[in-house]
Amino acid sequence: MAEHPHTQDEAARPDNALDTPIDAGSQALSEALRSSFGIIKFVMGVLVCVFVASGFFTVGPQERAIIVRLGKPVGQGKDALLGPGPHWSWPYPIDEYIKVPITSIQKVTSTVGWYATTPEMEQAGTDYNPFPVSSPINSLMDGYLLTADKNIVHLRATVTYHIDKPEDFIFQFVNASNLVQSAVDNALLSASSSYRVDDILTRDVAGFKDAVRKGVEKAVQDQQLGIVVEDCVIERRAPRQLIEAFRSVVDAEVKRGNVLNQARSYEAQTMSKASADAKSRIDAAESERARSVADVNSQAERFKELLPKYQQNPTLFTQQRLTEVLARVFANAQDKIFLTEGQREFRALLNREPPNKVEEPKTETK
Repeated sequence: MAEHPHTQDEAARPDNALDTPIDAGSQALSEALRSSFGIIKFVMGVLVCVFVASGFFTVGPQERAIIVRLGKPVGQGKDALLGPGPHWSWPYPIDEYIKVPITSIQKVTSTVGWYATTPEMEQAGTDYNPFPVSSPINSLMDGYLLTADKNIVHLRATVTYHIDKPEDFIFQFVNASNLVQSAVDNALLSASSSYRVDDILTRDVAGFKDAVRKGVEKAVQDQQLGIVVEDCVIERRAPRQLIEAFRSVVDAEVKRGNVLNQARSYEAQTMSKASADAKSRIDAAESERARSVADVNSQAERFKELLPKYQQNPTLFTQQRLTEVLARVFANAQDKIFLTEGQREFRALLNREPPNKVEEPKTETK
């Protein structure tokens, strides 16, 4: 079998003859290709550097970051959280980093129970214009809630929170913010159905607010959303068709409160005065009791001291006591007459001379 003529010619050529271009055009094309390949290599190197450098990112002091590689987090639990500072990950689409603000306050507002309005109307103060009683609530536009006493009320809750566990907030749910929104709506619905309209609007505002907040916290804990509720603000409005009726009720409540306050004030004054009077009388009685007891005790002691003397000589003791009594009785008497037991005759001098008058000194007048 004969060999191919071209194969024999190529085998007979020297090695350097294969690299030698056939003409000048081929040589120029070869040099152009070499230059193009060099430029392409340089561009590719730059692109690789840019690609690698694009993986650097910085986490702020109030943030945490999580790297997601091919849809799965790098690390488990708290080990997946990256703290403040510079970090690197493979650029997208290999890796993707998610920053989570852990200390910044986030806010969510309920979407049920409020009437149709716009931010512009609320700023202008025209969102709560009274409607006539004959105009019914448009359920397609206005939201409302039912109370425990079967009344209608407009309510809006605004809850502020911060993320406490980013790994739960991000990876356990597709959109945890929507779950927080649902928790606020459900808590508002549950609390409104347990309170009367008067309690929600005026009588127990703080209690209703606490009930809504506890409902949100319970839902967050049960679903393990990884957030901490900071505050809960409740806005409440009576139906615009019944503003005047509710105002009348509020005015009556205010008057009732004023009358009760006046009655309590009068009660307090009367009780205070009666208590002071009773205390004064009790103190006076205690003082009189103490004085009487002391007087009786002193007389008892005196009688105890006189008893031995009476027992020694009753007649002399009686005479001495009689003399003392008569001396006290007739202390201011001008004449004193004593009759003995055997004396039967009594003579009285009736024409006794009057006592001499003492002349007052005369004063000379000039």
